[in-house]
Amino acid sequence: MPSIETHGLTKRFGDVVAVDDLDLTIEEGEIFGFLGPNGAGKSTTINMLLDFIRPTEGSAEVFGMDAQRHPDRIRERIGVLPEGYGFDDYLTGREYLEWVIESRGADDDPDAILDTVGILGDADRKAAGYSKGMQQRLAFGMALVDAPDLLILDEPSTGLDPNGIQQLRSVVRDRADAGTTVFFSSHILSEV
Repeated sequence: MPSIETHGLTKRFGDVVAVDDLDLTIEEGEIFGFLGPNGAGKSTTINMLLDFIRPTEGSAEVFGMDAQRHPDRIRERIGVLPEGYGFDDYLTGREYLEWVIESRGADDDPDAILDTVGILGDADRKAAGYSKGMQQRLAFGMALVDAPDLLILDEPSTGLDPNGIQQLRSVVRDRADAGTTVFFSSHILSEV
């Protein structure tokens, strides 16, 4: 069964067509790069898959479930790295990760995830003081909590240096090798 499948998926905002008649099939365990220029509808497509916005026409299924009818059941099985995730002043990187682990009812080791994304040494600093790349690594770590069946990563390399990009790719490949489906968007051809 495909992890993601869309048929005629369309979203209009007034006269603006953000997504036009998208047919897409992404198989389980596949790494799928969704390439397009800024403003091409990549984030809008992701938001329809997550039921943050409703399509004007067409359908989207995740794990064989209608994305608009079963969003809670779908969200239990996915990890999401949204574009432009921000952090408040009062929590450390470790505290953010512990909060996600607790809210998902998971038993992940925060240090293992922080190490995986390369920020274990800065785990006890306030996340708002992290560089853009470190914040991106933390948000990626949060998406990895509870070993999701599907990772949805919106512009995941934003703010990352070359080492961070290489580390992200390595983790993505490892997760896909373990059966996780990875759907990521990018406007940079070399990333896909």
